[in-house]
Parts: sequence; C-alpha cells; structure tokens
Amino acid sequence: MMAPSTNSLLGAYGSYLGGHGTGGLEAGETPEYSFLHPRWADVDAWRREARPQFASHVFAPRLGTPKVTVTAKRSFDGLSVEELAWSFACGPVTKAWFLKSENATGRLPGVLALHDHGGDKYFGKEKIACAGADEHPFMTASRQLYYGGRPWANELAKRGFGVLVHDIFPFGSRKILPSDLPGFVVGRMMLPPEEVRELNPEDMLSGRVRTDFDVSIAEPQAEIDHYNAFAGQHEAIIAKALFSAGHTWPGFVLAEDTFALDYLSSRADIDPDRIGCGGLSGGGLRTNYLAGSDSRIRCSVTAGFMTTWADFALNTAYTHTWMIYIPGLPRLMDYPDILSLRAPLPALVLANRQDPLFSVDEVLKSESMLKAAWKKAGAQENFRFSWYDGPHQFNAAMQDEAFAWFDHHLT
Repeated sequence: MMAPSTNSLLGAYGSYLGGHGTGGLEAGETPEYSFLHPRWADVDAWRREARPQFASHVFAPRLGTPKVTVTAKRSFDGLSVEELAWSFACGPVTKAWFLKSENATGRLPGVLALHDHGGDKYFGKEKIACAGADEHPFMTASRQLYYGGRPWANELAKRGFGVLVHDIFPFGSRKILPSDLPGFVVGRMMLPPEEVRELNPEDMLSGRVRTDFDVSIAEPQAEIDHYNAFAGQHEAIIAKALFSAGHTWPGFVLAEDTFALDYLSSRADIDPDRIGCGGLSGGGLRTNYLAGSDSRIRCSVTAGFMTTWADFALNTAYTHTWMIYIPGLPRLMDYPDILSLRAPLPALVLANRQDPLFSVDEVLKSESMLKAAWKKAGAQENFRFSWYDGPHQFNAAMQDEAFAWFDHHLT
C-alpha cells in the first residue's frame, strides 16, 4: 500500500483537511452517525436513524420495476446458465447471467457477484464469470491479473450457490457510447491536456476524434483500450452532470444493484433468507453500499476496497472512480461506517498489503473502526478483516476464504 506522504492532493490546502478532518470535523472527532459516536448505545436504534441519513445523501433513484426476461439457457462446465435481460427507465438494456450447478435441487443460497471497475467499462459481468465457450479472449488476461485466473462466480456456483452477475451503469451492456454524445464533447475530452482551451463556436461544429468505438469479438485490444480511454475521460462529466441534476453516481449504481437483489430474492430456486454479495475493487465498493443499506444481504465480502474518507481526500482520490463519492455524507459518517450499517450481520473484508490504491495507515484505521463497531454491537465473531501479501487483487487464496465465509453463514 502507499506509504504516508507529507504532500496531499490539494497541495498547500491539504493541511486544512489534515487539521480539521473530513466533513469539517475536528481531527479525531467521531461523526455523529457513526455507531462509534458516544450518542449511540443500541445498534438497532442507531441503524434506524443512520440508514435514512445514508439514503438521503446517496439518493438511489426510482428506475422502475422492469420485467426480467430469460433470453437463453444452456449447460456449460457443469453449470446451468440463464442469460437474462431487463430494461430500466433509462439507458440500454441490462444483461445478466444466473449460474447454478446442473445438479442443483430445491432452494439454494444466493450470491450477487459484483463486478469490478478496473478502468475497463467495455466489459462488466464477463470479468468475473464465464457463461460459454465463446467468451472474449481478453478476459483471460484480465482474470489472471486480478482473480488468479479464475472466473470466481462460476467457482461459487459449483459450490452449490445460485449466483447472479449483472452489468451496471455504465459497464458492459449498460455502457455509454461516444456516438451518443455531441461530437465536439468527445473531441474535446480526448485532446491532450495542453491543447484544451476555452470553447469557441467553431469547436461545437464538429468533433475532433472518431466516435465509432463499436468493438466486436474479432477486433484488437487497441480498440477496447480506445473505448476505455474515452470512458475514463468521461467519468468527470458523468459525475458533474449527475450532481447538477441532484443525483449521485453511487445512487444510480445502488438502485441497479438493489433491483438485482429484488430479482434474486424473488426466484423460486433461491432462499431469500440466505443471500450474500461480494466483489473486488469496484465490486467491493458496491458491496459496502448495498450490504450496508439492505439487511436482506445476510453475509458480505468486501475485497480490495476499504479505507477512510480522509484517505480519498488527501491521498488517493486521483486513482479512484467517481462512483465512490457522496457529497455531504463525510460530515455524518466515515467511509467504514457505511459497511457498519449492517452490524451485527456478518461481514468479511479482505485487503492486500502492497495495494497501491490505498494508504496503509488509513486502511489500518478503517480496520480498527470496523472491529470496534462489531464489538460494540456484541457480534465481534461476525466480522473479520484479513490481510494478504500482493497487489490489488482477489486471488485464489482470498476467494477460498470468501467462499468459506459464504459457506459458513449461508449454508
């Protein structure tokens, strides 16, 4: 993990945040809606007040109650695979896969397998699941880098779980196409920074770069990289547009993940009282928000995504997605407090000692806060924070611990 630095992302202004803490709090002051604040003694009473505070800030929009359609069924690698589709009130059709053992009978424990960000929006669910022999060849390298070469959703399904893997805004089937944006906007965002100037009328007459990034399975990695470069530059525009409309990016993602949980809970082959969720990186981020806000998640696994708001503010926001940020919330609760909203229900957090995306001191601080929250709730046996050597990843050993956690709490 990153070593502490005397410099911050705000340069000379960073000393103010370092002295006053995030959210305008004094350094070391506990936010009011943290369970660790002395105001709170009973975890249920705290949750009844804290969850509405979280909900009012994240603002998950109403995207409708779409009908889920099964578009195809097949057997693959000992699994029964269903291809699913549903349409929200906005954006392209969501595509998803449901996986379970071919030999499964009765009601199964269920898991929402949440895909990562990884700087790759061209793909979504394919990063963590394989639904057939015709998968994109570039997924092999991606899984080798982050997942020990395993499509971990498949591995979990083979252990007797019903696993739902779905794309979310704006990944995979839910991605935003540059051809749907004004050409001059795409051209401007793809310019080298030193060439960006104040807009003039001529800039708005035409784009400066190609916008036809439609990629087929046969096209080269360069085309996918080109799309992902566009999508990375587009993030700040998405966030500013959502904030201007009174929305947040985490709210949109939480709304889509909550619908996926609704659907998984409704299936006749799934026991709605035995559902978990988990994921790496962006999937860990999504786990924190969904598991913290919805007690239907009976067991959670956050891999490679736990730190403090101060870490983002001072040290690491430059390397993280806009999908994280919830304006105003740091005044009320620190980042680990969001996952604590599920206490005393079980939660596992996995971290890597050489993860360059977080500051080790702040991750250690988050570990201490989480352990204290579950201890205060009288359920320290339901929380575990495990460390592994290595960079940012959810490798086979980490997956095995996660699978055992699901086994213990859901089967």
